[in-house]
Amino acid sequence: MSFGSIMAWTAGALCAGLAAAVLMRRKSVAAWFFVGGMLVFAAESFFLGLNLSEVDLEELGERHFGVFVAKSLSPFFWLAFSLTYLRGEPRKHLHRWRIALVIALAIPAGVVLGFRNSLMEVLPVKGGGWWIQYFAPAGALTLIVLLSSIVILMNLEKTLRAAIGTARWKIKFAMLGLGLIFGARVYTASQTLLFSGYGPQTAVLETSALLAGCILMGVALVRQGFGTIDIYPSRAVIQGSVTLILAGVYLFVVGVLAQVAAALGGGASFQFQAVVVVAGVATLAVLLFSDRLRQRIRAFVARHFRRPQHDSRALWSSFTHRLSSVTDPRIYCAEAVKLIAESFQVLSVTIWLADDRKDALRQIVSTLAHSKGAADTEDTLAPAAPVLDGLLGASEAFDLDRSPPLWAKGIEEASPSQFGKGGGRYCFPLIAAGRALGAIILVDRVDAIPYSDEELDLLKCIGDQVAAGLFQFQITHELMQAKEIESFQSMSAFFVHDLKNAASSLGLMLQNLPVHFDDPDFRADAFRGIASHVSRINQITGRLGSLREKMELNRVPTDLKALVEEALAAVGTPDDVELVRNFQPVPPVLADREQLGTVVTNLLLNAREAMARGGRLTVEISRHGDRAVISITDTGCGMTAEFIQNSLFRPFRTTKKKGLGIGMFQCRMIVTAHQGNIQVESNPGMGSVFHVFLSLTPKHS
Repeated sequence: MSFGSIMAWTAGALCAGLAAAVLMRRKSVAAWFFVGGMLVFAAESFFLGLNLSEVDLEELGERHFGVFVAKSLSPFFWLAFSLTYLRGEPRKHLHRWRIALVIALAIPAGVVLGFRNSLMEVLPVKGGGWWIQYFAPAGALTLIVLLSSIVILMNLEKTLRAAIGTARWKIKFAMLGLGLIFGARVYTASQTLLFSGYGPQTAVLETSALLAGCILMGVALVRQGFGTIDIYPSRAVIQGSVTLILAGVYLFVVGVLAQVAAALGGGASFQFQAVVVVAGVATLAVLLFSDRLRQRIRAFVARHFRRPQHDSRALWSSFTHRLSSVTDPRIYCAEAVKLIAESFQVLSVTIWLADDRKDALRQIVSTLAHSKGAADTEDTLAPAAPVLDGLLGASEAFDLDRSPPLWAKGIEEASPSQFGKGGGRYCFPLIAAGRALGAIILVDRVDAIPYSDEELDLLKCIGDQVAAGLFQFQITHELMQAKEIESFQSMSAFFVHDLKNAASSLGLMLQNLPVHFDDPDFRADAFRGIASHVSRINQITGRLGSLREKMELNRVPTDLKALVEEALAAVGTPDDVELVRNFQPVPPVLADREQLGTVVTNLLLNAREAMARGGRLTVEISRHGDRAVISITDTGCGMTAEFIQNSLFRPFRTTKKKGLGIGMFQCRMIVTAHQGNIQVESNPGMGSVFHVFLSLTPKHS
């Protein structure tokens, strides 16, 4: 039994143990794919362990076929895992990648099963050992493993990039472990393709990387229980991908080394050189994702090259770009928190805001990811009034770790540090227009680096901008509510106006009732009029329950002469007003009889009220081309051109002492809905004429 076989079986046992641990703790979609992938790794390690032990070469080929089977299943399970691990809505990602997943399962399995007898040839090596010569189908399988490993690494990188704060800290070791495993597989697959074969050294390297990766994933499992957060990474896979850059650099270097292998001492020397390159690339990848290293480099540059710690112009440009198009306050806060965490290397950034009643402060968004079993931070602080008063009085940022005021004790207790040494806990008040809206809390800075005066000033500016944005959201919400109330009041006024017209007609009838009560014909007309107006009032109140932003018309063929006669009968004509009818024959128009009747009634009432001292009222119906025209002319007081232009058809503009100023506005709205228009001619002291134009062939909208 060799050391390599022991290491392979140990790695396989760790894989099986991790699969069992995750299966017991999590039942998510990603957990099932992780369990499947780890069991595939365990099976592969078992067969590699047998190959690395003292075995007959004739049996090695059969056992290596088990390695092929495991490698053919690996791309499917791990690609599916990389698409679902910590992702919000994982099934949506699986659906989007369904074709790639089918290919990742069907093609490798088809190659292994379809070319089982033409995959490889086992060859002995001088001095003992073995070498497996790969044929074309095995090379194709290896190429699929290489490409799928790169795609898996890219997806895992997306997950790590999307995580911020403590979320990144908790998944970092899982990402490093998987990155080490698949990074090693990129290397071994490239070596296998380059030399068209597979040897014990390659097997040892794969099992070594698997063993180290399992240890790192075990640490991640202890840290955060294999995923208790949801991450929504960007859809951009290739842009700015460190994985793609490193894979390209590595494959280029391997190609160069292959050309100079002979000059460096042959294949054995090439193996050593390639391992050095892989180690260097892996180290570079770790450094590129190190928050602490980036923080130290930034501080070093600022200290020794006398430049600001932050490019304020670039930071402010990014802040404006990311928040300018956001219309939801929660998304606005989430983007602000993410920007602060990324720019200042802070693991926990939380925004607390007062609720509408200001009886509590509520945690709106935070980068802090709670691990299962840990004491959860309360997401509500009450009462809010003392805290808001204190924040308004403080106005400047203050350190929660340095004797915070009594009113800030609740904020301090609700913002625990996750690390023994995590930097200062700072509170930045959110104040806008003399009102305290809430606070931004910063906890656990990377490497416990204290905030400089420059950073505190910059953070205060960001806090002021966030407060201004949130205040704008509040003002917009209040304005929208006011507009809704105003719209409701305007629509209600329309109905009040119609009811006022009906009441006016009933009032005229009551005035004439004592004089003509003994006339049977008048009583019959009065009863019919009362019944008609009651029906009208019922229709008006019924419409009140079905308000619409767009007027809905019930179009029916309508005889304009009958419509006008009904309106004249409803309105009535005073004794001192001469009524002149001039009705030319016109075809029926397609119109809402009730709404159009409202227009005619309103115009007749306005004409009658304009002739307080009597006069002549002329009502005409005529045809002009493809349009029917209703004309109502009075000899009353008339109107000025300025009033017609600026006030006549605008709501709540009237010259009547008891008028509502919406009658003509409502009339134009109804006529416009019928695809018609109203024209008016008037002069002060000479009366007015209104023309209502209606299309005889309306276009349905």
